[in-house]
Amino acid sequence: MRLNTEQVQAIHRATQRVLGVGARVSVFGSRALDDQKGGDIDLFFETDAQLDNRAKVICQLTGALTLALGERKIDILLKDANTPPARVFDIAKRTGVPL
Repeated sequence: MRLNTEQVQAIHRATQRVLGVGARVSVFGSRALDDQKGGDIDLFFETDAQLDNRAKVICQLTGALTLALGERKIDILLKDANTPPARVFDIAKRTGVPL
């Protein structure tokens, strides 16, 4: 995985601040692979909570992560208790590295 300790800690803090302590986050895509170079940060967030407004939460996560990590390309997938199954979530979970 190509994230340093400070980046992982910043992602954890942002996750807990926005989604709460029980939320899970993993990195997937090129940043999950040690032999790759460059690339944006692809993050998959999961919570057992039912979110009233997923779009709002994604914006909150984006803001918190931008403040913590600086201006960089960050892609966010968010699955809550109400999110219907989708192949993209399965792929992110299967190929991702839990943080």
